[in-house]
Amino acid sequence: MKKFLQQHRVALFLIKAVVLYLGFSTQAMAQQIVQGKVTDDNSQPLIGVSVAVKGTNKGTNTDADGKYSIDASTNSTLVFNYVGFKTKQVVVINQTTVNVVLNEDTQALDEVVVTGVFDKRTKMQSSVSISTLSAKQIDRVAVTSAADLLKNIPGVFVNNALGEIRNTVYSRGVSVGSNDGASGYYYVSMQEDGLPVTNATFTNYGPDFFLRTDATLGKLEAVRGGTASILGNNAPGGIFNYVSKTGGSKFEGEIRAKFGLEGNGKNPYYRTDFNFGGPLSKDRSVTFNVGGFLRQNDGDRYSGYTMNKGGQIKANIAKTYTTGSLKLFVKYLDDHNGFNEFLPTIGFTNPHYPSGVSNTNSVLIPPVTADATINESGEKIHFDSADKTHNKDKSIGLNWEQSLGNGWKIDNKFRYSDKSSLWNTTAIVSPIATDGAIFYGVNGFTDLNAMSAAFSFNDLASGTQIGSVTTNFFQSFTVNNSNFPGSSIQKNSLYFHPLIYTENKMNEYINQFTIAKKLEKMSFTAGAFYAGSKLDRKDGALGIAYSQMTSPRPTLTSISYVGQIFDPRTYQVTNAEGVFGGSGKSAAISLMEAKQKQFALFFGHNWELSSKLNFDWGIRYENLSYNGTNQIAVADNSNTTGGTDGNVLTLYDNGAGKIGAVYNYTNQKISTFSFSGGLNYKYADNQAVYARYSQGSKAPDLGMFVSLNTQFAADNLDPLAQKVQQFEMGYKVKTGRTNLFVTPFYSVLSNVAQQSQGQEGDDLTTAYYTPVLYNKFRTMGVELEGNQEFTENFSVRAVATFQTSKAVEYKTWVLGANGSADDTVADFSGNKTDNSADVILRVSPTYTSGKFYSSLDFSYMGKRSANVANVFDLPAYNQSNLNLGYNLTAKLQLQANINNLFNQNGVMGWSAPGGFPASLDRQGFTKAQLDANPNATYATLSLPPRAYFITATYKF
Repeated sequence: MKKFLQQHRVALFLIKAVVLYLGFSTQAMAQQIVQGKVTDDNSQPLIGVSVAVKGTNKGTNTDADGKYSIDASTNSTLVFNYVGFKTKQVVVINQTTVNVVLNEDTQALDEVVVTGVFDKRTKMQSSVSISTLSAKQIDRVAVTSAADLLKNIPGVFVNNALGEIRNTVYSRGVSVGSNDGASGYYYVSMQEDGLPVTNATFTNYGPDFFLRTDATLGKLEAVRGGTASILGNNAPGGIFNYVSKTGGSKFEGEIRAKFGLEGNGKNPYYRTDFNFGGPLSKDRSVTFNVGGFLRQNDGDRYSGYTMNKGGQIKANIAKTYTTGSLKLFVKYLDDHNGFNEFLPTIGFTNPHYPSGVSNTNSVLIPPVTADATINESGEKIHFDSADKTHNKDKSIGLNWEQSLGNGWKIDNKFRYSDKSSLWNTTAIVSPIATDGAIFYGVNGFTDLNAMSAAFSFNDLASGTQIGSVTTNFFQSFTVNNSNFPGSSIQKNSLYFHPLIYTENKMNEYINQFTIAKKLEKMSFTAGAFYAGSKLDRKDGALGIAYSQMTSPRPTLTSISYVGQIFDPRTYQVTNAEGVFGGSGKSAAISLMEAKQKQFALFFGHNWELSSKLNFDWGIRYENLSYNGTNQIAVADNSNTTGGTDGNVLTLYDNGAGKIGAVYNYTNQKISTFSFSGGLNYKYADNQAVYARYSQGSKAPDLGMFVSLNTQFAADNLDPLAQKVQQFEMGYKVKTGRTNLFVTPFYSVLSNVAQQSQGQEGDDLTTAYYTPVLYNKFRTMGVELEGNQEFTENFSVRAVATFQTSKAVEYKTWVLGANGSADDTVADFSGNKTDNSADVILRVSPTYTSGKFYSSLDFSYMGKRSANVANVFDLPAYNQSNLNLGYNLTAKLQLQANINNLFNQNGVMGWSAPGGFPASLDRQGFTKAQLDANPNATYATLSLPPRAYFITATYKF
């Protein structure tokens, strides 16, 4: 018995020892410290990453160097979560160090946005259709303009075929003049850091003259419809906010060197970007960022001179303190930009180029210069086609955010800018027949001697005659020699090149103030917007040049004539440069002074009705006033002294310009009221639905006033705001591998003005305007935006728009022969609207493996009606862009891009057949005209041809 008890005691002791050992072992595992560093895929530390032990309440955050430390036992799971990045889980197996690389979530619905919302909130919480593009997404593609980026946003139509400037952007069918770069941003607000790039827009003056993407761009936020009516400046169609980078807690930066071959591998492209920033104070509360670019390229279609040349520099200094922040920023842009013109095209159902024409040809005027004086002032001006459009922007601004305590906060954004845009180029390049009255009327050949004369057209360089035409009092024309190049385009014709000189100087200040109060379940936001814009404008032409329709670039023509009845002497029409004008002559230059003031008050209320249901609404009152003077110049051809050289036989300098009429508009005012309200229901952590109704307004831009040039227009000046009604719904879902945003929408655009310009005679100085007609459009459709991650390495992003658009009410003028007597009104109500694609799709599969990444952007544009008369359709097309990259080291990266991989020839715009000026009247082109000549040559603007780029990026 004693022995049994001793054995029992030994067993009991052993059991206790094992239990104690296991207990100590368990305690030892529980107290294990795991530490490490969290970085992005560029090896940059991520600050504030949430690190938690799954299934417990243990958690911590990474510090300023991306480092963390946490208690975690073996076989436990660490969860790393950071806004804008994909969540990652790591199982701890006998480790004390766990370093993690987080990949960016390009479609994160938990990302905080500031554009188009009354207070900062995530996409999942917002009752508005908003998309974002990160700096990483932007850097991996080779965009051709700021607008080109917006092709990645659902519901947005972008036409960037003209080049880097004069693009067209609109959303959800809210458009007018959508085929014309002169009014490309009419309904949307293009913003930099929360303020419009420019607040006053008008014909051929818009935000993309002064907006460039470069290494300083940190993010793009895009709102379509919805709250844009309340938080946008006279922009119910959408807000596109380009957000700049600011300095971080450590000094870092990057330098990019980019080389390309545009025009299907023919034309060189050179560019350098840089950006760097970091702290300026020991406590890192003061930071700076500075960057910009330099770029030079010959363009998609080489014209004989550089297409784009220049750059910009941007900088900001930010101070963050306990209750707020201040940011001072400056920008200097100095850039020369050309743009493509329309190329001759045959076939309305299957558009293609005539023999000898390709998508790399240019029809722009060859290098040419001209000098003149402004009217009778003696002020000299100079035209140089190689100078193109010279755009400058000098801006300075200050953003201030301040917490006042008790939930009160104020935010003030201010910017002053001095902008200028000098237009030294041609436009409306079209064939013009030398055996028709229009050619002679445009040039003012109305004297008896020219009405019966033998005109000779010679190659300017060689002197060889390419054609001769005898005028028979303009009743008929005899072609004596017809060797004009381009007969497949239009017989006996030349390209018409008015040497347009337009100088716009704009001083502008913009200020937006908001004050917000945040309660436990709701917030209130009130604000005021004010912008003052002062414009000085010189507008006219220094002459006309005519080029032969040769490929790949036109060549200039020398023109002269000999009188057949009244005066047998030889008259030289063009000077040594091939210009009918210039040579120091007095040119007809109109002078405009305009002031636009815009004041708005807005209010928004956000109410969290429950933990799942959120309601927000807002209103905006806007008042715009316009004052100005237009001094309209006219040509005076009565000079008989021989012009600047004293020789009456050199016609190119004999004319003169003078102010023919002055029109004043004073205190022209438009007031508008807009409303928007939405509900967002988050019925699960990863799913939500919303609905929103908006009624917005669009007041006319400054273009209505600076284009006032007739007594009829002055007498009938009646600015009227357009109305935009929009209803939208949305479904948002985020799972482990899927992000999806589905938005059905319905929009009605009304009070859209339509007016045509006709001529009383052949001379362009006899122009008149028809009375204004008001029209109404309706668009309905659905937007899709999604990202599907199939594996950790392979994902697909897609944006799509399916829509149908109808001209509910549409009337337009059909102009007959010269003069208004036979003008009629055609009614096309019920037809499809023009240039509104039924499908817009972009699918981007991406594959990443270690240091390598690749993506293919496939775009599809559905067919579009060419005009509201629905005479023919612009055919559907597709385009593919290939993007490849490799990280040679943690700091050095190589990237290759091929845009328009298969060199597709998608039609983006068109002009009517018949040459100048018939080509300008797209809406007046009828089915009867098409049926009468189905093989007529017209002109189209197509996708940029294939381009190759390689970029080396060094980050430090």
